Amino acid sequence: MATIVIGAQWGDEGKGKLVDILCPTVKVCARAQGGNNAGHTIVANGVTYDFHLLPSGLINPECHNLIGSGVVVHVPSFYKELEALETKGLQNVRDRIYISDRCHIVFDLHQLVDGLEETELGGKSIGTTRKGIGPSYSTKAARSGVRISEIFNEELFNARLRELARGYKKRYGDLLQYDVEKEIQKFNEYRTTLELQKYVIDQVPFMQSVQQGSQPILIEGANALMLDLDFGTYPYVTSSNTGLGGIFTGLALNPTKVKNIHGVVKAYTTRVGGGPFPTEDLGEVGNKFQEIGREFGVTTGRRRRCGWLDLVVVKYSAAINHYTSLNVTKLDILDTFPTIKVATAYIDPETGKEMDSFPADLELLGKVKVKYEELKGWEADISKARTFEELPENAQKYVLFIEEKVKIKVQYIGVGPGREAMITR
Repeated sequence: MATIVIGAQWGDEGKGKLVDILCPTVKVCARAQGGNNAGHTIVANGVTYDFHLLPSGLINPECHNLIGSGVVVHVPSFYKELEALETKGLQNVRDRIYISDRCHIVFDLHQLVDGLEETELGGKSIGTTRKGIGPSYSTKAARSGVRISEIFNEELFNARLRELARGYKKRYGDLLQYDVEKEIQKFNEYRTTLELQKYVIDQVPFMQSVQQGSQPILIEGANALMLDLDFGTYPYVTSSNTGLGGIFTGLALNPTKVKNIHGVVKAYTTRVGGGPFPTEDLGEVGNKFQEIGREFGVTTGRRRRCGWLDLVVVKYSAAINHYTSLNVTKLDILDTFPTIKVATAYIDPETGKEMDSFPADLELLGKVKVKYEELKGWEADISKARTFEELPENAQKYVLFIEEKVKIKVQYIGVGPGREAMITR
């Protein structure tokens, strides 16, 4: 049976920590979409591990890990991340990682184009990680992309990459400073010296075997629902389906084999990049969240935009992802706030009425008035609490308030960065 961990806001909720805690109970951990634009941080035994492309399940020495067909793969980053994990002492990581042969490749070419596209947009830029994810998914959709399986047909691969480069060169001219032959040479090394093929598998029979054998599977969502290509704040989104739908299409997962869908919700709200953000606080509160919560992107190092918890967003994402439970993370960051505000509704600026849901119209979203409810803070250190009952009364009330409004049980509560700092109810 499968357990899915998926982000309920704009990403950076702390999904990796829950994945790490659940990993000892599973045999397989998989990524379904996204690329090395994701960033999951896990603190285990005093060591901090950063994951971008690789599944966080590599922390568990007994867990096998799959990069699923819906993921786009930057091969240099794959090797770089493996080496970083080995340097930090993780054992036999190269024996426990597989790449679907149907994954599309993120070339260095895509990364250069990503930067050019962002520059062209100027003040209306999306705020991408410039990792080439969007251009790679674009070429996938346009049927001009290159898949992992094609690397091992040298003549075909070289022709496809040269064709891709020619198309971009026509589009950008001298603005695109790129040597296609240099990238082809890199892939010759991956094909031969670095033995890329030993990591590549046909994902379909692999997943079929795992599911038929009733082996427990953990699926690690990347990014989050509000960055979903269809349901997020388009166009200020990533280029894949980050919601529940992307899990099924990216992994060939049997929907009848899903046991749990854990939605991960930060106790306040953050986002990176452009786009409307109704509860964003540009003053003291936002700065306090940034500093205490260390709100800097794992992948980009960018300072995250911060604001109060937005339950309109959480309820909207729950309606799409059908969570069976929630994990509220970083509750301890609210320890010093005497009063805590929570957004419970948006008010239409024209009608003055509460809106039914999260609007698709970004112009409207940028104008909504936010209805807040205020709760008393607990003004105490909760980082040592290990049961719900050990939390201060007002901290308990905050969790129960979320539960009551969203109508989904809060099963996990994060009170610190370490894996031991997670309360289970």
